[in-house]
Amino acid sequence: MTQTRHRPWHGILVATALPLRDDLSVDHDRYAEHCAWLVANGCDGVVPNGSLGEYQVLTPEERAQVVKTAVSAIGGDRVMPGVAAYGSAEARRWAEQAAEAGCASVMLLPPNAYRADERSVLAHYAEVARTGLPVVAYNNPVDTKVDLVPELLARLHAEGHVHAVKEFSGDVRRAYRIAELAPDLDLLVGADDVLLELVLAGAKGWVAGYPNALPRASAELYRAAVSGDLTTALPLYRQLHPLLRWDSRVEFVQAIKLSMDVVGRYGGPVRPPRVPLAPEQQATVRAATEKAVAAGLV
Repeated sequence: MTQTRHRPWHGILVATALPLRDDLSVDHDRYAEHCAWLVANGCDGVVPNGSLGEYQVLTPEERAQVVKTAVSAIGGDRVMPGVAAYGSAEARRWAEQAAEAGCASVMLLPPNAYRADERSVLAHYAEVARTGLPVVAYNNPVDTKVDLVPELLARLHAEGHVHAVKEFSGDVRRAYRIAELAPDLDLLVGADDVLLELVLAGAKGWVAGYPNALPRASAELYRAAVSGDLTTALPLYRQLHPLLRWDSRVEFVQAIKLSMDVVGRYGGPVRPPRVPLAPEQQATVRAATEKAVAAGLV
């Protein structure tokens, strides 16, 4: 990857899990090492302060430092922070902070303090786009209750507010509608368990969860899918899918952190109100991860 990319959201950008110490403070040294390890193992960059990074329960100081830590570890062109906030002014301030830290793009949810209408969504993205950094929209209608449907995405793109979309609806059919309505809007895989389907439908990147634990196998899967090598991609996808599907579940942060622990990395605890996985969930995730390790996918 070149030092400065025209579209830095292309490729595998890992929505990073955030290492917390036993006292639940942020371990920035460990986070810097994690970002560098992901890039060394085939990923193109990171997305700090996403939901996987538990941004909602970070202090403003912690949240700002996480971005700076990632940039210092791997360079700003590889860092696309999440800048979601209840208010548009606050989201814009996070985008400005990202720009000051040296980031090349940001990722933004629609307003999520309430079920926003189309005019509110357009105004929200317009406000953050005014910072000058390219904005990648994040469509997560399950959690936000606001659905960036293809028609709305096309309008956001036509007005210059967004350059790409992380699509997490799980509806693969949308890929084709988005391509018809906004052919220059880049589609990014937003849920790990529809990776192959969306890459085959033309996705330009993957905002990924499970590469936190399995970056090399995930990168091999992604590159094979992009190149159309289904002989390699499909068996890998089938092997990884018992884990990848956890990315679309409520307990995705805990599951991915547990898998990191199992493979010999550091996942560690989560902050409340999240709680550890139930015993049967732990057993399921642990068994699937150990099976991946035994298959040489780590």
